[in-house]
Amino acid sequence: MGMGITAVKLTALGRPQLLLQLSEVIMRARQYMTEVVGGEGAVLAHHLKPDDFMKKFEEAHIKDAAPVQKFLQKIQSDKEGVIHLFPWSGILDENYELSETFQVPDMKTGKMVRLMSQLTSKEEEMFRNMIRRLNNIVTVADKLDVRIMIDAEQTYFQPAISRLTLEMMRKYNTKKAVVFNTYQTYLQEAFNEVKTDLEQAERQNFYFGAKLVRGAYIEQERARAAAMGYPDPTNPTYEATTESYHKTLMECLRRMKQYKDKGEDPKKIGIMVASHNEDTVRFAIEKMKEIGISPEDKVICFGQLLGMCDYITFPLGQSGYSAYKYIPYGPVKEVLPYLSRRAQENRGILTKIKKEKRLLLSEITRRFVRGKIFYKPKGNYTPV
Repeated sequence: MGMGITAVKLTALGRPQLLLQLSEVIMRARQYMTEVVGGEGAVLAHHLKPDDFMKKFEEAHIKDAAPVQKFLQKIQSDKEGVIHLFPWSGILDENYELSETFQVPDMKTGKMVRLMSQLTSKEEEMFRNMIRRLNNIVTVADKLDVRIMIDAEQTYFQPAISRLTLEMMRKYNTKKAVVFNTYQTYLQEAFNEVKTDLEQAERQNFYFGAKLVRGAYIEQERARAAAMGYPDPTNPTYEATTESYHKTLMECLRRMKQYKDKGEDPKKIGIMVASHNEDTVRFAIEKMKEIGISPEDKVICFGQLLGMCDYITFPLGQSGYSAYKYIPYGPVKEVLPYLSRRAQENRGILTKIKKEKRLLLSEITRRFVRGKIFYKPKGNYTPV
């Protein structure tokens, strides 16, 4: 029996408000980097070294302050540059309090300022419980040879979810891809986020797992952006999202090929193409063939919801590709909204249902004509 797959929503493991606060911390840290050294984006993208920070602090005449020295000692870096400003691994191991961890030196005074408001002991415990639950789930999954795919959420939660998921990858994905992050390609920053995370995985030598989806919160994202006066983070059209999906997938395939050409394990990157779109599935298969990645390499798998697009899933399995049917489960009040978002995400769902009905009728007719009412198709069903 091959590896199974389980999806997890972090908002179901802990208090969503804490994820929102943690996401705001990450965005403030990026803003702090911009103020100190210029540039934009994630800390990793700056390729800085602790000496660069020391120089900036020296120019601001705060280098010798004790808090600044302590801050510099905690910065994690490698030969290519700064990785983290904060000890994220310690947070996963439950060694740090959140509100005390996320502090940076003020460029004018050298005193430490909090990027997160002081949390109550109860809120700190809530966060610890979430991390404890996530660690327990991933530990059991690793023992049972099951992959964990952390679901994506709205953009105002996502920075925290992605950061915690990457730390889980660093902790557990040392020999294979156990933990997967989910990337919503209807977001304009999806490609850059995947590219940055792929680079981090390579530099820190852990296996990278990604589930690629189009996205499920477009109405909420656009409404919130309009209400709060910030730019819409989503792509303007469905076609633009498809282009984003294909571009992001190609970046992953390109890096897989690099590993393969260098004689390294191509499974350092694992991808689930989670799509009900025939063109996207066809695109993935064609590009796999073009760059020499076969179904037997078991680095790409496909996923569709149970009850949807069986005419895509079954031929994939029969052709030797790893194909999964996704089964949502949980409280009715949470599962129904989830399924409604899937329906909204796949606007052509009614057309697809008509197509499936037509194909089913054709198959039933074929079986009656050939006298094969009960028929088991042949194929290689070995999963990843």
